[in-house]
Amino acid sequence: MNPTHPDPTGDAAAAADNMSPADHAAMGHAGMDHAASHGGHDRHAGHSVAMFRDRFWLSLLLTLPVVVWSADLQEWLGYTAPTFPGSNLIAPILGTIVFLYGGLVFLRSARAELAVRQPGMMTLISLAITVAFVTSLASTLGLFEIEIWWELATLITIMLLGHWLEMRSIAQAQGALNALAALLPDTAERVTADGIETVPIADLRGGDVVLVRPGGRVPADGDVVEGAADVDESMITGESRAIAKEIGATVIAGTVAQGGSLRVRVTATGEETALSGIMRLVAAAQASASRAQALADRAAAVLFYVALAAGIVTLAFWWLQGDREGALIRTATVLVIACPHALGLAIPLVIAISTSLGAQNGLLVKDRLALERARNLDVVIFDKTGTLTRGKPALVELAGDDRALGLAAAVEADSEHPLARAIVEAAGRRGLTVPTAADFEALPGRGARAQVEGRAVAVGGPRLLAELGLPADPRASAWDAAGRTVLHIVVDREVVGLLALEDEIRPESAEAVEALHAAGVRVAMITGDAKAVADSVAGRLGIDEVRAEVLPADKAAAVTSFQSGGARVAMVGDGVNDAPALAAADVGIAIGAGTDVAVESAGIVLVRDDPRDVVGAIRLSRATYAKMVQNLIWATGYNLVAIPVAAGILVPWGLDLPMAVGAIVMSVSTIVVAANAQLLRRVQLRPQETRAPLAIHAV
Repeated sequence: MNPTHPDPTGDAAAAADNMSPADHAAMGHAGMDHAASHGGHDRHAGHSVAMFRDRFWLSLLLTLPVVVWSADLQEWLGYTAPTFPGSNLIAPILGTIVFLYGGLVFLRSARAELAVRQPGMMTLISLAITVAFVTSLASTLGLFEIEIWWELATLITIMLLGHWLEMRSIAQAQGALNALAALLPDTAERVTADGIETVPIADLRGGDVVLVRPGGRVPADGDVVEGAADVDESMITGESRAIAKEIGATVIAGTVAQGGSLRVRVTATGEETALSGIMRLVAAAQASASRAQALADRAAAVLFYVALAAGIVTLAFWWLQGDREGALIRTATVLVIACPHALGLAIPLVIAISTSLGAQNGLLVKDRLALERARNLDVVIFDKTGTLTRGKPALVELAGDDRALGLAAAVEADSEHPLARAIVEAAGRRGLTVPTAADFEALPGRGARAQVEGRAVAVGGPRLLAELGLPADPRASAWDAAGRTVLHIVVDREVVGLLALEDEIRPESAEAVEALHAAGVRVAMITGDAKAVADSVAGRLGIDEVRAEVLPADKAAAVTSFQSGGARVAMVGDGVNDAPALAAADVGIAIGAGTDVAVESAGIVLVRDDPRDVVGAIRLSRATYAKMVQNLIWATGYNLVAIPVAAGILVPWGLDLPMAVGAIVMSVSTIVVAANAQLLRRVQLRPQETRAPLAIHAV
């Protein structure tokens, strides 16, 4: 990883233990507010990772003496703890402190759950530790012959450890927001009439000019007014290569200048920057609704009542069997082991990780349900211009020699016409020396002409040839049939070369189509171009179905026609001209949006203009759903097995689950869910760069 980039995962891990509630809100934890994930309330409201950490370590220190002086442990392990006046009160005193100090956080959270009439895992934990405390206290007062202070203290300590690890995992999952926030420098160098002054970035205003030195971060969005440099935008767009920026280019706050300095006129600051927009988008996506989450919420709510009923049945059964000690311990164990901890964490953590992973790779999720639907797509429809193609003409074939191309470039050197720019760029790529032209004259609808090195040179289409009375070249017919624009190079009334130009197909488009086919998805294309042009592009890319000569206003209807028969369809377009079609599709994907995250009609925004990122979005959708299902199966299956075992169903065969072991099992199940969710980070969303320069074929 580039050392200039913060590692979102590493940063979050390093800082997680010191996060306050405000820190969590800043990095999107409030957006992930367990209101959506735990029955409409936040069971960790007002909590911090550091608080659980501190309470765990202090409770652990107090629990160790309780365990050492426990009569049960001494009997089981065959040792005798030192005795002294008051040693018999070590367990009751320290156990009570652990209950009041370590257990208070659970008791308060349970009260909050009950206040909104939505009992959940905190209520179950509180019931369990209260049963254990009352039983232990009654034993100390001589009402029972049960000694479970050590189990009470161990239970609370393990529960604190589980919650600490859970909140730490969530903080790490949301590390992308933390890393994005860290991209902005604290200060900027503002250029004034008196020189350069260092100011806080909060003091920057639109129109200010700032200096960005080599290796420095751009403090605000703006336009380059002086200088040239390569700018590393990977932390924003996911693009691995630095982008050349010169006068007139746009730069994004948080990106890094390399190999040169820039003077940038500020166009947006603070909340108006693209970086802030991306952060809001990521936070909103992490908090957005999920069908799988709704299922987990219902399961967790049902599980509370299942656990409560199981606890009552367990207490009644073993009490009537005459095993009062076992009845109390097993009841507490059932309540602990049935806590829907893993179930509550199963979906939110996956959502947080998938959203962060997407943002790191230039896939911004605006609508969580759109991402979920992407896994089941049957057809992906691409708009041709600007999506599969670059949206500007390029020279793809040349009939003639480099000398002819150089003469054509000389004529077109001062023209701003897209075809002229394509010819000049092609000459530049070949390293040709372009002579200087004189007496340039544009010929509307026909081409252009000029004097080059004393010769009359003209570049134009069929109408130019007709005007000059020259016969058409037979090679032009084949190119024209393929939908290409054909230009002739005429020198002193003689055709010396032909140029074939077309809207350049992106080198990545063929890979994208091939990958979609490999994923079992059909590929279609909609375009307003003539059928010959559309069929030519589709044939070279292997596209399954084409709709040509479609007016912009009719694209939405074309999308609807693909949906007939129940097909699930994604539309990939530029997010502006294609807005109605994006809205009509099951999944709208805006491609090449750059840092414009305000594409209202798209559920998924692709920062880059690489169509392979559509494949990445589908991969992310499928991997995310798979992790959700795996976590739900684990969390549900664990409870189906663990609750009967905790209730004592295996006691006749000699297996009686201690309360502390039940707490460990419950915590381990949570850790398993968290670890499985973290494996989502291994999903490869971006292909290795295999781009090659555009080849121009000579014939």
